[in-house]
Amino acid sequence: MSEDFIAKYGDARLPRYTSYPTAPKFADDIAQSDYADWIARIGSSPASLYLHIPFCRSMCWYCGCHTTITERDQPILDYLDVLHKELELVSVAAARPLDVREIHFGGGTPTIIRPEEFASLMTSINDRFDVATNANVSVEIDPRTLSAAMAEALGASGVTRASLGVQSFDPVVQKAINRIQSEETTALAVGHLRENGVERINFDLIYGLPHQTVRSCVETVLASLAMRPDRFSVFGYAHIPSFKKHQRLIDEKVLPGAAARNEQAEAIAATLVSAGYVRIGLDHFALPEDDLARAAARGKLRRNFQGYTTDQCENLLGFGASSIGRLPQGYIQNEVPPGVYAKRVASGSLATAKGYRMTPEDRLRAHVIERLMCDFAADVSAISIFHGFHPDHLLTANDHLRSMADDGVVAVKDGVVVLNADHRFLVRAVASSFDAYLGEMRRTFSKAA
Repeated sequence: MSEDFIAKYGDARLPRYTSYPTAPKFADDIAQSDYADWIARIGSSPASLYLHIPFCRSMCWYCGCHTTITERDQPILDYLDVLHKELELVSVAAARPLDVREIHFGGGTPTIIRPEEFASLMTSINDRFDVATNANVSVEIDPRTLSAAMAEALGASGVTRASLGVQSFDPVVQKAINRIQSEETTALAVGHLRENGVERINFDLIYGLPHQTVRSCVETVLASLAMRPDRFSVFGYAHIPSFKKHQRLIDEKVLPGAAARNEQAEAIAATLVSAGYVRIGLDHFALPEDDLARAAARGKLRRNFQGYTTDQCENLLGFGASSIGRLPQGYIQNEVPPGVYAKRVASGSLATAKGYRMTPEDRLRAHVIERLMCDFAADVSAISIFHGFHPDHLLTANDHLRSMADDGVVAVKDGVVVLNADHRFLVRAVASSFDAYLGEMRRTFSKAA
């Protein structure tokens, strides 16, 4: 990417578009009664479950998640009691056992809980929902805290995929982000998982961290390749200290600029592609036989709050503090502070704090943005007609898109928008051309490149 393009587009603060509208648009005019009604309308339509475990033993300074640091187990045990209760409340609201095809445990650190507690959660889910025998069950893991006993429990509970946080193996970078994690620790965790039948492994890497260089990024990838994960998620560090105050512990003076970040991203991509991984969307890579690569090849790739996914369910139910759900009617977010969340559920109410009711135009724009983020192309005219709008509805007077076309970032012909292959890291900037609400909340997001 040229310096001119980085200067013009790369420094813009833009969403990652894991949803549209994005979370800052959510408001408190969506009540728990609305959510209960939406759940009741799911019927026989397949659903996905997301369970949020918002606890860690220590804070990683780059973290952008909702999490609580605790050295004691009691707050976690109390939280799990509430989570079981919320599963019961949602199952009652559904009026019939929901057809569950996908389950994802996120955090924080989901494997901070004990093996028997994880098994109990899975039992609770299976008792209350109709979980498909071939359901995908995934869990996010901090390799530093994964025990052999927990790996055994994950395998016995039917976990099919594990996503391991790696970020960087450079000790200088690790010290600057307060996350010391050796290659040996990571390899041990991978070994424990595979020994217990959890064969599908993801690694999460981050570029743009303090003191990070192209060389250190490539060295991290090479060390990771020795463990041969099926997928890599490669994210640019989002430095928003006004939103996450612990990020103030990171020295901004040693953060790489937009040009350096782009060099790091491209070096990581080149190394992974040369090792046989398929580049998927903005920031994912997978072996050719992986489900994600196959979905991308068929044009069936989707995008949700976990990033790129093969999940085709239109119903995503979120459980736990701060979790977000998505249903055909719109989005729902639970109370964020664990204490407030617990009180709501203990009272017998769904934990709804806010949400967003989709309009027909929101659905149109969401469809276009998702295809751009997944395919780097979108037939805007055809999608508009599908949603009942004029083919030119989103293209007429779209000055931002026209500017990007003039610069050669995209080509627009017969209502089809296609990104130039050399500028795919600007896909968020292109997607933002179709975001009707961006100007209201731009400061909330990370830089586009």
